Amino acid sequence: MDVVIPSMGVVLGIAGLFVLVVALIFFIRTRYNSKTSEDLAAGLDQNNPTVGRTKYPGVDVFRLSNSFFAFGLVLSLLTCIFAFNWTTYDDVIFIPDDALELEEEIEVEPPRTAEPPPPPPPPPPPVIEEVPEELIEEEDEPEFIDQSVEAEEVVEAPVVEVKDVPPPPPPPPPPAPKVEEIFKVVEQMPMFPGCENAGGSNEEMQQCATKKMLEFIYGNIKYPAIARENGVEGTAVVTFVVEKDGNITGARVVRDPGAQTGDEALRVVKTFPKWAPGKQRGQPVRVQFNLPVKFRLE
Repeated sequence: MDVVIPSMGVVLGIAGLFVLVVALIFFIRTRYNSKTSEDLAAGLDQNNPTVGRTKYPGVDVFRLSNSFFAFGLVLSLLTCIFAFNWTTYDDVIFIPDDALELEEEIEVEPPRTAEPPPPPPPPPPPVIEEVPEELIEEEDEPEFIDQSVEAEEVVEAPVVEVKDVPPPPPPPPPPAPKVEEIFKVVEQMPMFPGCENAGGSNEEMQQCATKKMLEFIYGNIKYPAIARENGVEGTAVVTFVVEKDGNITGARVVRDPGAQTGDEALRVVKTFPKWAPGKQRGQPVRVQFNLPVKFRLE
């Protein structure tokens, strides 16, 4: 016959045994303290040869040794029974059959990467205007000027007037930081941790990771009290990005049934551990993930 004892039953049983032992000790102690020396001496039979072994046989605790030994055996047996029949139960996590199915496709626009500003327009071409002939002055023939100098003659350099030099132009702005592209579908999709050493094909590992993720979600999610009171059900959709190092970033709600269900789904997603990143051509890449979380009243 199998006896099933839950954890609370084991705790209550051990506490009951402890209380029983303490009560028995206090009972015997109180009983022996209630007897006075005069009462014990008056009840002695001086002609009995066994009197000399103890001063007061009425309070000899060794005469109860057999009873104490039997009581100890009973306690040990009860302790063994509790230990061998202690039963623990795993929490039953309800996961909907269509947990990852969406009634309609949700188009979530990925974050746009910063585009460089357009180049400035080219300058307009120069306009060539025709000058009237009457305004054209004929150039005189150049006059020859003798610039030869004698060896003894001192030539002074002309004085050049230095004007204010304009400041140099400001340096060009630094280039915008490069933003990695975000993929939606890659050769190897990101995986929830816990199935790295499971072995098998990539599809089997994906199924294992999906099961672990659903167990984490529906094991930690708490139905909002306001939604339960008002009978609110529905599917909340949370989108996030699995980075190249496996961290979760950019988590936000894109579909909210209301009554704090979307906030609760977002809270659970933000507690995700680090994932195995997605890979494209063997290199880790950023992948966008849309996760439906279903709220159903039982």
